This record gives sequence, C-alpha cells and structure tokens, in this order.
Amino acid sequence: MRLPTLAEFQEAAAFVHETLDPTPQIPWPLLAQRTGAEVWVKHENHTPICAFKVRGGLVYMDNLRRHGSVAGVIAATRGNHGQSIAYAATRLGLAATLVVPEGNAAGKNAAMRAFGGELVVHGTDFEAAYEHAQALAAERDLVMVPSFDERLIRGVGTYALELFTAVPDLDAVYVPVGLGSGICGLMGVRDALGLKTEIIGVVAEGANCYALSFEARRPVSINRSTTVVGDGIATREPSPEGLDLILAGCARIVSVSDDEMLDAIAAYHADTHNLAEGAGASPLAALMQERDMMAGKKVGLILSGGNVDPGVYARAIARLEAGPATQAAE
Repeated sequence: MRLPTLAEFQEAAAFVHETLDPTPQIPWPLLAQRTGAEVWVKHENHTPICAFKVRGGLVYMDNLRRHGSVAGVIAATRGNHGQSIAYAATRLGLAATLVVPEGNAAGKNAAMRAFGGELVVHGTDFEAAYEHAQALAAERDLVMVPSFDERLIRGVGTYALELFTAVPDLDAVYVPVGLGSGICGLMGVRDALGLKTEIIGVVAEGANCYALSFEARRPVSINRSTTVVGDGIATREPSPEGLDLILAGCARIVSVSDDEMLDAIAAYHADTHNLAEGAGASPLAALMQERDMMAGKKVGLILSGGNVDPGVYARAIARLEAGPATQAAE
C-alpha cells in the first residue's frame, strides 16, 4: 500500500472542511513546564465525535457514494471508528451497523447509537468483534468498512495537514497506534511536505503488538490485550500493510503503562482542562516517559480523542489529587 500524495490529502481536506472546522493546535505552557519541551497539542478531541476518526469516515463514505450504491455498512470497533462510521453514514442516508466487544465503554456505545448506528455486542475483544462483523456483512449484504484503509488514511491525514501547515518546524510528533491509520496519515503528510519531523508511535504495554512487530521487523501478534485504560489502542494483531508503512517512516514505538496513561489524563486535566481518553493521552504519557531525551525540543502531541470512560477518568483524577501527576509541573 502506498501513502496518499499531497494533492490527495489536500483534496480530502477540502471535502472534510465542508463539514468540520479545522481543529486547533495549541502550545500549552504548563505542559512545557511538565515535560521540559515546547509542547503543541493537536486537539482532535474537538471534533463532533470527540476523536480524529471522523475525518476518515467522511472521506470513506464519500468514496462509497461516488462509486456505486450500497444498502448499508458495517464495522467492528471499540468506539471512535464506530462513531465516525455512524456519523458519516447517517449524513449520506446509509444504515450503519457497529459490532463492539463485550464490556465496551458505555459512553462510546451510547454515542454510536445517538449518531444513528445499530449496535451489536459480540466477543471478548476487538478481533472477535471483527470476525463477527465480517460474518454479518456477508449475511446482510453490507459493505464491511475496515479499520485500516488508504481512504481512511487520506481522511484522517487531514489533521496532520492542518498541524504541519500551522507548525512546520516540529522536531517530533507522538501519535497513538491502534491499527495505524492515524500514524500513517501523519507520516504521509510529513513526507509529502518534505519535512524531517520524527514520528514516534505510542502503544499500550498491555496491547504492544506494534512495538513487538517494530522490533522484530515483521508482524507479531499477542494472545490477548490486557490494557483497560488504553481501550482505543487495544490491538492484538498488527495490520501487515500498516506495519510496512510504519517500519519505513516511524522513528520508534514507545510502550506506556495504564498507570502512565492515567497520569497523562490527569495532566491534561490539570494543565489544559481538556478531556483525554487513554489512547488520546498516550502520546503525553510517552513524552513524560522520554522527558530527558526530548528536553528543549519542539514536540507535537496528537490528542486523538476525549471519549474517556467515567470510571477511568475518576481513577485519573484520584491520582491527580494524590499528587503524582502534578509533581513535574511544580
């Protein structure tokens, strides 16, 4: 799979901006004090679904609309991808079915329904939900929307075009890695603009298949995901196409623990008064982990989403009140 060209990213951006305003990129001084770096946050938690994936859903659905008629679409999701598909499909008058695993975040399930999606609960993790979605697609004659696809990369990459146009001299950008559309869009725009910015992927320690695969230079799966906080990046199997692109364009992959993500959620609350879900906070968690290495550099953080489970948020605030997440800022 190739990465989109600059012209393709620009065309996607023009289409996305017919529906969405660009999200802000903000330099936060308290985050700079906390990390020792100049920190610019790309606020994808400010989209209509509170996550970056809405961009990919819009571009994907528009492509379907322009290349034939479909009865409806189906996707497996932990939440943000599903909200994106429901939001975009409903705007085009298509039925959207979303398959989620058992125990999925209640708030994300409610949002998918509110955006017009039919919710199906199946299996104990994303991979089980994905297999069931494939079966339902064949049974109901629905278009299966993948979690990784060139059209999704084109759409979500529009956030990177906004970021790099506004702040082209970033030394590095930390970005969460689920199945890879977000990081691939970031690398694609970086390359298309001829920039030298390091792209650093971030995964959860309890779902580290991409970190293992990056180290081995080949796809490596894990038996199960154990992360609770990083549900948006709880992946057991890497996309082979995504991994190839990541191996070619990513500087390194950093693994962060659930506790580190909780501290980062709390830090976003304390320093910016923004909600961040575990996946969205993982780049800040990685920067805090690599504080000494990145001191004095100009760093971007992709706050990919703010759809945090209330129980997880309560745990993060409890840590904030206990002190650990504020120590670096004091």
